Amino acid sequence: MPDAQQPWYTPGPPQQPVPGNPYASGPGAPQEYGPPQPAGTGYGPPTPPPPPGRRRFGRGPVVAAVVALVLVVVAGGVYGLTDWGRGGPAKPVAKKSPGPSASTSPSSAPAAGGQELSHIPTTKEVAAARKPGEATAWIADDRTDIPKQINKVHDLWIVGDTAVQALYRKVTAYRLSDGAEVWSVTLPSAVCETPANPTPDGKVVVFHKERPDNERGNQCNRMQMIDLKTGKQGWSKELDEPGDKEGTFIVHSAISGDVLSVARGMLAITYRMSDGGKLYEIPRENKGKCVPDDVAGGASRLLVSSECMVAVERGTNYGQVRELDPRTGKVLWRYRTEAGWRFGGLISMDPVVFTVFNDKDTASDWRITVLDPGGKHRVTFDARGKGFEECAGTGSGGDIQPCRGAAVGKGLIMLGGQDQVGAYDLKTGKFLWGIKDNRMRTLYPLRAEDGNAMRIYEAAGPSSPGRTYLMGPRGVGTETEVVKHPAATAPWEYEMSMGHTAYVDGRLVLTATLMSGDENQEPVREARMLSFAPASP
Repeated sequence: MPDAQQPWYTPGPPQQPVPGNPYASGPGAPQEYGPPQPAGTGYGPPTPPPPPGRRRFGRGPVVAAVVALVLVVVAGGVYGLTDWGRGGPAKPVAKKSPGPSASTSPSSAPAAGGQELSHIPTTKEVAAARKPGEATAWIADDRTDIPKQINKVHDLWIVGDTAVQALYRKVTAYRLSDGAEVWSVTLPSAVCETPANPTPDGKVVVFHKERPDNERGNQCNRMQMIDLKTGKQGWSKELDEPGDKEGTFIVHSAISGDVLSVARGMLAITYRMSDGGKLYEIPRENKGKCVPDDVAGGASRLLVSSECMVAVERGTNYGQVRELDPRTGKVLWRYRTEAGWRFGGLISMDPVVFTVFNDKDTASDWRITVLDPGGKHRVTFDARGKGFEECAGTGSGGDIQPCRGAAVGKGLIMLGGQDQVGAYDLKTGKFLWGIKDNRMRTLYPLRAEDGNAMRIYEAAGPSSPGRTYLMGPRGVGTETEVVKHPAATAPWEYEMSMGHTAYVDGRLVLTATLMSGDENQEPVREARMLSFAPASP
């Protein structure tokens, strides 16, 4: 492990163009894309093509957690934040990691890092165990029976004064101020898809399975509208047009204003959110070779990504993204990737910022592309030279929206991930500043602030809690508005590393992305949701 007293990154000589890279730029160098370089000039042996399909997944949270635990123990507990990527010396902040925390609650819950953490403390117990200077917190424990398997925890929605989310058959709203359950809706079968955002007035459509069982062949073809402000259920219908049911195993959805878009089985259709009535089918293009495969939404925008399979040779195929008028389906603009590259994950809807990946190296060869308001290419840059992984190591697996661990705001593209967070200029792709952390912590950019600053969430470690803070280009040692998360919730916060995050009015809300149905899992039984806010003066 690098010496915590030294910067992790020292700028080296200028990068040379990377052979075979359609953007013709070395790692970290912003560059307008140009024609592909001659084939066969890459470094090392050619990478065998991956199995068909555009979805790739990065390192999962379970693997990351195990690696983190092993390396923290081996390292002997020395860690610190360092500045990174600037010419000046780093301002080290090195100290010894604390040992296991004290009892997490008055009910004698075991210490953080212990082996018997099946008891999840109540919010009252967490408050009683809070130490001076620690944040206020609430913890939600949903004891609803879920299958003894890995269950997906769906998109996190903030609506009014509630945080709402679907797990298995249940959609639940928790009050932001104290975590109390406000309402819940139980569906007849497991939820299998949710859109990233609700309508402006707080309505969503959740997709659930055709049958209550978990057997093979159970289609994701039932739609249920829910008002997230009240929990009241609206219209429901079966997703059965056009085509047959074989295309409803994998479904992607998005909400654009009052329009619902659904992509599945090489088809994409839009519906009215008010009554579920069909609006139009999103067409294939280029004589049927450009097939819509995913959709992304926002307050008033609809993006549709497509795979354009124009030849058997994968290096000649490409990706395309269109913006459509949600109400009419009129194409406002189209953007296509270079041959051999495809659309990855959406970082921002406005402006449009997304990842692209190399079809011949889907695991590691990726870039970030920025478009102007008219869909014209502005800049493409390579963040791999600074060690960033696509969507904070999760890749562009599953839905294209959102790309976790990345955000855009106030002229910055903010990237996070294990051990690091950094800021790039939105217009030029130039790296501005960043920090490294050798404790195997995941760092999330939550929000851009004035002066090229970022609000950052530093996830918990295996034996110590996380924190949130504000930091700018001056770097390590200049953190302000530091919110120390309580030790009493550290084990459950650690289990939510690389999970869903939401930041609203100074409050951080966390959930996992996957939950096990095994109530007796060791060492920690998972909490449903966690939230932290600065302590009152």
